[in-house]
Amino acid sequence: MTTAHDFSFTTIDGKPLSLSQFKGHPVLVVNVASKCGLTPQYEGLVKLYHDKQGEGLVVLGVPCNQFMGQEPGTEEEIQTFCSTTYGVDFPLTAKVDVKGDTAHPFYKWMLAELGEAADPLWNFHKLLFGKDGKALQAFNPRIEPGAPEIVQAVDAAVKA
Repeated sequence: MTTAHDFSFTTIDGKPLSLSQFKGHPVLVVNVASKCGLTPQYEGLVKLYHDKQGEGLVVLGVPCNQFMGQEPGTEEEIQTFCSTTYGVDFPLTAKVDVKGDTAHPFYKWMLAELGEAADPLWNFHKLLFGKDGKALQAFNPRIEPGAPEIVQAVDAAVKA
């Protein structure tokens, strides 16, 4: 059976990033953009990461330029923006597509596992998978990282 641990990305600084390295950790995967009205959600993502990191949560930011070109920068520009503007210290991938025929295989798998809810509507769509790599839940971009439904899902995934 395929799990999230079967997929890999490239880090924002060009290194291989196998999701299997997160076995035993729930992971919240978020497609991000630097020039979006929802970009301030980085603050909530950093807070959630810091609050739950000790319990095992990993937040993974996935830059994507598919939504009105709101992530136009190079990987280096994205990384600098995220760290200097929002203090992002969770892992970031290189820019990928998250939707449609060109979507990264992880996103196609999540869509197959969770259905339409996992199809990113916009930047800051959130996908949660468990310690065992099984798809758990998808969250609409407008749901803030600190919202009760996300915190409760993360808490359940941490305890599972």
